[in-house]
Amino acid sequence: MPVPLSGEGLPPMKVAVAAAVFALAAPGAAAGAGLSLASRGLDTAATRVPRFQLVGLHWRGSGAVFFRTRSLTDRWSAWRSAEPEDALPDRNTAESRRMATWRLGSPFWTGASNMIQYRTTGRVRRVRGYFVRSTGLSAPLSALHPQMTETPTIITRAEWGANERIRRAPPVYADNVHVAFVHHTAGSNSYTASQSASIVRAIEIYHVEADGWNDIGYNFLIDKYGQIFEGRYGGVTRAVIGAHAMGFNVGSVGVSMLGNYDTAQVTPAAKAALVSLVAWRLDLAHVDPLSKVVRISTGNPRYPAGTAVTLNAISGHRDVYPTSCPGANLYADLPAIRKAVAGTGLPKLYGPKVTGGLGGPVRFTARLSSEATWTVTVKDQAGTVLASGSGTGTAVDWTWDATTAATDQRYSWAIVAPAMRSATGTLGRPVLRLASFFRPWFKR
Repeated sequence: MPVPLSGEGLPPMKVAVAAAVFALAAPGAAAGAGLSLASRGLDTAATRVPRFQLVGLHWRGSGAVFFRTRSLTDRWSAWRSAEPEDALPDRNTAESRRMATWRLGSPFWTGASNMIQYRTTGRVRRVRGYFVRSTGLSAPLSALHPQMTETPTIITRAEWGANERIRRAPPVYADNVHVAFVHHTAGSNSYTASQSASIVRAIEIYHVEADGWNDIGYNFLIDKYGQIFEGRYGGVTRAVIGAHAMGFNVGSVGVSMLGNYDTAQVTPAAKAALVSLVAWRLDLAHVDPLSKVVRISTGNPRYPAGTAVTLNAISGHRDVYPTSCPGANLYADLPAIRKAVAGTGLPKLYGPKVTGGLGGPVRFTARLSSEATWTVTVKDQAGTVLASGSGTGTAVDWTWDATTAATDQRYSWAIVAPAMRSATGTLGRPVLRLASFFRPWFKR
């Protein structure tokens, strides 16, 4: 939260010495080659540093850290709290272990700045500052335009200039996406459409080089102009495990809005992009946007490991973690966003489920968003149809008598309904795995 520039009304403060690390990233394919790191100490006075656009602070101790920055036009910002990073990896992972004993501050987009001043309250033993300089793109990206339809146009990692050389590990995947978490980056809302890619690059560098994560934490990011950016590496159609909702990263997709929505309102373009993206992503996973889902926490300050938590299929970060994210205004918009998502891209097939096993009855169930004729088909490894069933209505329910089916073979199944994304999977060896056919409404 901002505090007075003069310090009037502030509790007694002390100034900490910090090490500054600068990450310089050039756009596009040159991003990796343009990345460099340097460090320097800061004293109690305002300290001049090379030009930067984003800053994040790490500190040790239970106290708080505040900072202000000076723009290139010699204007000082208000004092800001170095808010602790709340979009975090799961505990007991390599990413979380790299955090060690440091408290991580959220990255904050300052715009072009060249000076910083720190203050601390309470017990703070050491402060470390990370300053990111991310150069802007020389020309608008071809994919940049507001999302005003149900078809999401996603700016790929290559298009926004991700530095693939700094990724620490290959992506890790969950069985499926079961819930979407909405975040905000809590940084500045003062940026242009052409700066958004630079902000995303800066967050990527900060998450990897400063926080020690494998890659950028979010699966997707959306700016106030409605531009959607691919986040963590691994494939936008796959259930990539991110670092955005400690305790609930597995089986979730994290979408972060660039900016702070505690007081600012979400723009119509950003809201339309969020609806379009989440509608598409949950349809890939056959998740009903208006449904409730039960997820088991792997552990965080709010929900101990093993706690079963009932969530909306589209939830805010604050629903699973002690945080104000995604901001009061964006969180208040979520009920309307859920309804808009549910009405986008219809008709849809929800919750395909297979129960039973080879050597006995195998039951296939699902739910359709509207009445339709549906078909369930089972094939052997050679692609020969072994059994099928069909019906009409909103409930899919058919049982295959697999009494004579060989238990050492693999069988494929599909649930199909007109104009809906089909659900597919396998039975036998290897184990059952849910998948999807993709309708051609995702464009890259």
